[in-house]
Amino acid sequence: MSITETIRFGLVGFGRFGGNHARAISNAEGATLAGVAAKSADSAEAAAKEFPDTFTTTDYLELIARDDIDVIDVALPTYLHFEVAKAALEAGKHVFIEKPMTPNTEECRELVRLANERNLVIAIGFKRRAARLWKQVKELVDNGVIGEPHHALFELWRWPYRQGAEGWRYDIERVGSWELEEPVHCFDMARWCFGPSAGEIVSVYAKANSRQEGHPELHDNFTAILEFENGAHATISQTLSAWGHQHGLKLTGKNGAIMATWRGATDDAPATQALDYMRSESREGDVESFEFTEEGSELYELERQIEALVRAIRGEGLVVADGNDGVWSIALCEAAHRSIETGEVVSMKGFKI
Repeated sequence: MSITETIRFGLVGFGRFGGNHARAISNAEGATLAGVAAKSADSAEAAAKEFPDTFTTTDYLELIARDDIDVIDVALPTYLHFEVAKAALEAGKHVFIEKPMTPNTEECRELVRLANERNLVIAIGFKRRAARLWKQVKELVDNGVIGEPHHALFELWRWPYRQGAEGWRYDIERVGSWELEEPVHCFDMARWCFGPSAGEIVSVYAKANSRQEGHPELHDNFTAILEFENGAHATISQTLSAWGHQHGLKLTGKNGAIMATWRGATDDAPATQALDYMRSESREGDVESFEFTEEGSELYELERQIEALVRAIRGEGLVVADGNDGVWSIALCEAAHRSIETGEVVSMKGFKI
């Protein structure tokens, strides 16, 4: 497949989140929205109305088969990711898949294998890696401001999940597990923030419960402890029994500490951000702050991910999160789920992509 100067995206899914993907592709430098495959005729009509120069269809295979498409962007419920991404890779298209990559590691590995065989790029939609706040945290860590990371607390405080189309997110057969919905972000963040100096995660211990009578499988409240190869550890704490949408990170290292917070009314609303940090050579209480001149937004994060994918396809850089990151995040979700069921620490030693 020859790559044009502008990378042409075909979007599969035009629901609430798919619409944001379409707008981000249209806004991103080096990308163009060439086609949309929507579930229904009404959704396809809505896409055509908003993007009148874009091909629309209700058949994703028709979209994938087109010669004027370079990338397939999969913005669908989790249980549909694998079949669409697999078809795209087999047709020679690069893929951008919303998190979680697929519901299980076997399917993730198959997608990575197909991409490697065909020299294609897979990008996974871990939007926090593209957010101004969390990128600044990562930059402080990478620049050695707090030294080698030793400990972290990742927190999420928010309202219950949206049901999703036809209630798929509350159907355990389709959603897989609720570890795949929000904790998957924190598992990825932990690997990203601690790596590579801490090594990989070697064990997971998790506990969870549900506030929903008759649905113990839907884990509204979740906690996990992760251990890294070098002895560092991180705790993930999540509740979907609250209000608003708030993320927090408290990260300490050999030579300092970082505290970051993100607060919005919803996950896709403009957010306020705060980042404070202290170096060990500072006096006690001598805390520095990073000033954010703009609010965080989901659209901004999507645009940065798409632009990184464009550069990667051109051989000019790396995606924000790749297929290997996708496999690891799902493997950690699976380990957490096993730990909840067994009450035991689950080892990740020897895990291979």
